[in-house]
This record gives sequence, structure tokens and C-alpha cells, in this order.
Amino acid sequence: KDAVERLRRIRGVDDKHHLTLLCKDLSEISEYAKIDNRQFRLLKSGTPGPYTFILGASKEVPRRLSHPSRKTIGLRVPENVVVQALLEELGQPLIGTTLILPGSGLPLTEADEIRDQLEKQVELVVDSGACSFEPTTVIDLTADEPMLIRQGRGDIQMFGL
Repeated sequence: KDAVERLRRIRGVDDKHHLTLLCKDLSEISEYAKIDNRQFRLLKSGTPGPYTFILGASKEVPRRLSHPSRKTIGLRVPENVVVQALLEELGQPLIGTTLILPGSGLPLTEADEIRDQLEKQVELVVDSGACSFEPTTVIDLTADEPMLIRQGRGDIQMFGL
């Protein structure tokens, strides 16, 4: 609970902003989301990859992580080898969000910069090299047709968008 509140405070977002569960693979996503066959095929084509998918949250998702009125959650299988190693070692998802601080339009992507600005607010910064300035593509899969929420690094053509 404290970690979620701290993440929201650092980002300057409320509980209606989707946080993302970073999962190691598609089978782990299915533990935290209600997925039908159509959604499964779309997820399979975009994971691992630069996509965050909005899906209906399963009962495994704590209420404080899901959108309060829609009961949805952002889910992602990252392609980053360091994040994948952390997920494998932990044996459970991590909570994540693009690190865009209030008043800024660009995410923080360099470990030194993150440490300089947030060292009093976080316990640890893992330096696995610079991340892309361009965030993930966010696709809502809760309706009959996929809906683009945010265009980012991921190609949207494979989702019919």
C-alpha cells in the first residue's frame, strides 16, 4: 500500500491513473487480468514488447492498484533483460509507471538523473542503461475493439489501429 501511494505521490497522479503490473510472461498476465480468446491473441502478438495493455482486473489485483470505477489494470511484459531478470528472481510482478515528474513532459531515463532528483524518496535505483524517451504504447482491450490510449514506441498496426 505504501509503495503504491509513494509512486502516485512521486508522479503526481491520483488513483484514476493506471499503474502497470510488469509481468514476466503472458501466463502471469492471465493471473491478474480477465482475458478472452481475442484479447489473448492480441497480447500474444505484442508481448514481450513496448506495449501496456488495459484489461479488466482479476480478483488477484488489490483494489488500490486497479482503476476505482472501471476495475481495470495496466499490464505489460517488458523486453528489457534486466527487468526480466528481476521478475524471474522475485517470482511476482513489479508495479511500474513511466517516470514523468509533475510539470515535466519528458520521462526521466538516466539513473544518475533519477538518483539526483529522487534519492530521498526511493530506496534504490537500478542502472541498466538509459531507457527510451518514448514511453510504451498503451492500448485498452476492454471494449469490443482495441482503443489507442497513448501512442508510444510500439507499432499499432498489428492491433488494427
